[in-house]
Amino acid sequence: MDESRINRLGVELYADGANIEDMVDAYKSGLVTGFTTNPSLMKEAGVTDYVEFAHQAVAAIPDLPISFEVFADDPEDMAAEAEIISHFGTHVFVKIPVMNSRGESTIPLIHRLSHDGIKVNATAIFTEEQVRAVRDALDEETGGIVSVFAGRIADTGVDPRPLMSKYADIVHFKPGLKLLWASQREVYNIMQAAQTHTDIITCTPGSLKKLALLGKPLAEYSLDTVKRFKADSQALGFEILAK
Repeated sequence: MDESRINRLGVELYADGANIEDMVDAYKSGLVTGFTTNPSLMKEAGVTDYVEFAHQAVAAIPDLPISFEVFADDPEDMAAEAEIISHFGTHVFVKIPVMNSRGESTIPLIHRLSHDGIKVNATAIFTEEQVRAVRDALDEETGGIVSVFAGRIADTGVDPRPLMSKYADIVHFKPGLKLLWASQREVYNIMQAAQTHTDIITCTPGSLKKLALLGKPLAEYSLDTVKRFKADSQALGFEILAK
């Protein structure tokens, strides 16, 4: 893996997931500079005790930013959960969705938490209006992360790159804030994030493994692909020509 090429891109890689073993592997790789989790990832990983999982993660990753999301839907309950999560560790960020499930804005809550010194990772952001509102709500001394779901924007048929470039200008207007490209789909998204001056991109365990392909000669990759097809066809034991 060409680690120097990854470093030269100028975008931070955050591992996205809720499997402790995968998180530890990513931490030991030295490629990532932070971690993110969310309720869907915890469900997928079979997490049954949120607090226990969080303490395990913080113990295994003691010196890199790690984000844990609130589960509540009511602003006051979200605030209470955020207070608890913020005490998991000094390097912990609290993920607050930009709205609740009823479509009610959480901008006042984000402002309150951030100005109380809680590091907020504002998440599930899509629109310019949301980016501007979160930017204005976050305290630059406390710092914060603005997580835009660029991958999901692309799922709608919209090219996220012009948006992310504009969002980077908006976010960077206030020092101490970072723009994050969330819901990454492929390794090339890392290059796109760098091109748009996005600060961070989240990567799944599978995507992190694919980084070994970065810079691989295409002719060599073509041969490797054919070899894999041959090995798989032999494993199947199929025959088309009668002997």
